[in-house]
Amino acid sequence: MKLVTYKQNNNAKLGIYVNDNIYDLADAAGKAGNQLPDNMKEFLKQGESAMNIAREIEDKLKSNSIDANKISYSEDVLESPVNEPASCRDAYAFRQHVASARRNRGVDMIPEFDQFPIFYFTNHNSVQGPGDIMCMPDHFHRLDFELEVAIVVGKEGMNITADEADDYIAGYMVYNDMSARRMQMEEMKLNLGPAKGKDFANAFGPWLVTKDELDSFKKGPKPGHTGNNYDLNMKCWVNGKQVSEGNVADMDWTFAEILQRCAYGTKINPGDVIGSGTVGTGCFLELNGTAKRNNPDATPQWLNDGDVVEMEIQGLGRLKNTIKAHSSDMSLFALKKNLEGESA
Repeated sequence: MKLVTYKQNNNAKLGIYVNDNIYDLADAAGKAGNQLPDNMKEFLKQGESAMNIAREIEDKLKSNSIDANKISYSEDVLESPVNEPASCRDAYAFRQHVASARRNRGVDMIPEFDQFPIFYFTNHNSVQGPGDIMCMPDHFHRLDFELEVAIVVGKEGMNITADEADDYIAGYMVYNDMSARRMQMEEMKLNLGPAKGKDFANAFGPWLVTKDELDSFKKGPKPGHTGNNYDLNMKCWVNGKQVSEGNVADMDWTFAEILQRCAYGTKINPGDVIGSGTVGTGCFLELNGTAKRNNPDATPQWLNDGDVVEMEIQGLGRLKNTIKAHSSDMSLFALKKNLEGESA
């Protein structure tokens, strides 16, 4: 299934995408003699029972055996599929990206990467779907995209193992993890973060795709790892020019292993969102560093006001965002203190 959160009459509603239409899932369920919540948050809390009803509704809609409220599919009405995530984490699963980024900085690959999966918490209140991404002036100091895939947790768990963790995944989404690199690099010098360099925009969409739709793409993990992986091509374009390409199957740490670590000593909950981390070649930071290493005169590229970023993952859809400058001129850089002998 492809589940969405869409806007209608200034309200966010839970929908299901069928035959280029978005159907009101709660309305469709009612007309089929069932009951479902009208929002993604409560739907996910009901777990597999709600998913099973939704699958039955999808079959009825495809066969035209029920007539439910619908609108034509359009990116303009979409919010993040999970518009009120319980939490939002981002992992570091692609070794190619980590190794390339460190090599470009002239440092060795960190051995801990191959010992355990790592993640950080990002801002679950700054999620959005397709559309404009509003950026403050400081964000435009080396503004970057990051091409990722994300999972949505479908049921509560604690101290789960990697062998069972895939059963806790409700579905998958395309994820653009926006990054303000100057802010990120400055605050990471203090060994805390990332914080303001990351918390302003997390774009997901266009749909939440349930696991059953991806069965034909399923493949085993890399040697020595546990859990499902998927052969799904990943691409990103900026202003119509392709800049990145990778594959979900390139993940070294699986989502099952990442979930095992997330759930150690604490609960994971329905509606938690967890990103994969950047795929190899999946951001300008890595691409610029590689270009500079190959050619010292290479000109770095960053995102600017008006740029259009499009990400597509096979089976998961295409997420399109336009970068927009906020009207405010407020700057955290201008508020720095104790800058004697340094430039702001």
